[in-house]
Amino acid sequence: MVIEDIECLPNSDGKDTIQRNPALTRNLAAGMNWSALESLLSGVNKYSTVFGRVWLSMVFVFRIMVFVVAAQRVWGDESKDFVCNTRQPGCTNVCYDSIFPISHIRLWALQLIFVTCPSLMVVAHVKYREGKDSKYASQHKGSHLYANPGKKRGGLWWTYLVSLIFKAGVDAAFLYILYYIYQGYDMPRLSKCALEPCPNTVDCYISRPTEKKIFTIFMVVSSAVCIFMCILEMFYLVGKRLEKVLKVQQANERLLFAECHEVTNIAPPRSSYIRCNYGGDTFLR
Repeated sequence: MVIEDIECLPNSDGKDTIQRNPALTRNLAAGMNWSALESLLSGVNKYSTVFGRVWLSMVFVFRIMVFVVAAQRVWGDESKDFVCNTRQPGCTNVCYDSIFPISHIRLWALQLIFVTCPSLMVVAHVKYREGKDSKYASQHKGSHLYANPGKKRGGLWWTYLVSLIFKAGVDAAFLYILYYIYQGYDMPRLSKCALEPCPNTVDCYISRPTEKKIFTIFMVVSSAVCIFMCILEMFYLVGKRLEKVLKVQQANERLLFAECHEVTNIAPPRSSYIRCNYGGDTFLR
């Protein structure tokens, strides 16, 4: 079924005319985007630990929602309302490019794209194991290669751990890039610019600096919390793996101990042997 973004509007002579509705187009596109994002997050959430689910909630609610609903509107006027106290042609554009080498909103968009890619890697690995298991089952009369393809064991455990390291590294790298480009996370109300073709040092002003500063700090704090959640999940995964290895090792030691005692009980006691001498040699019989 094809949904057209059109509506019927009455004209001056009373007849209806069909026109394209831009607002409806945006709503349809947003609905499709949210549906795709929801299905993606539900697929990732199915194979995540408790810490991974908290991380997904942080990304979805505190970063993507804020980015889509509020941050884009706050930064939507940054180039239009950037004003310098000069009429020299080109000076305002040069100063804007110097003060904002890359827009905060575009930097955060890249960050969200890169930080969600490792989760797709985990889902792709699980789908690969499911396909491999179904192929094995068809060739071996219903027997399965994996008891649970989504269980984090073997290669999938390493894939999940690498995805956590990558996500934490991406967030940390973008925090450093933002700090390095803007020399901190502050948003000054007044900036000085003395680049050509400006005739002298001019004063430049950005729109809504306090609001932009609040959103910048919010996104930085949410990124730091996501890094912390990734580190906690790494420790959780490694701790569970070490606990499992120790349990297997203890079970093997108990089994070996039981087998040794069983062999000792089967063998006759030393007192039942008879000491014999033959040819100058002494042996037990």
